[in-house]
Amino acid sequence: QVQLIESGGGMVQAGGSLKLSCAASVRTFSSYAMGWFRQAPGKEREFVAAIGPSAGSTYYADSVKGRFSISRDNAKKTVFLEMNGLKPEDTALYYCAAAGRIYYRSDYRSVPSYDYWGQGTQVTVSS
Repeated sequence: QVQLIESGGGMVQAGGSLKLSCAASVRTFSSYAMGWFRQAPGKEREFVAAIGPSAGSTYYADSVKGRFSISRDNAKKTVFLEMNGLKPEDTALYYCAAAGRIYYRSDYRSVPSYDYWGQGTQVTVSS
């Protein structure tokens, strides 16, 4: 069983920055692909960013490319999402997720590809 605990959410003005963290309680963290997703009220959960097990590959939604950066520290079993240039439309509950097996690059962007999910951390961006 994998437990994921997100932190770092909060309220910020448009143009501001936040850095989310996700700590995993699993011995083999370095074997998991990790992703960040978000869900706004009344909307479906959507892909934000993902990173491969060895951090050699990163993927971003077009809406956040150039503003957000995903990284991981396998020694600390933690994945990060650094968010800059935040916009009101970035307001959502942000979830961390872990995938044991990823077969295709497109799988990184797919909710069903992920086996474990955190409880989420709220990000609110005011205009």
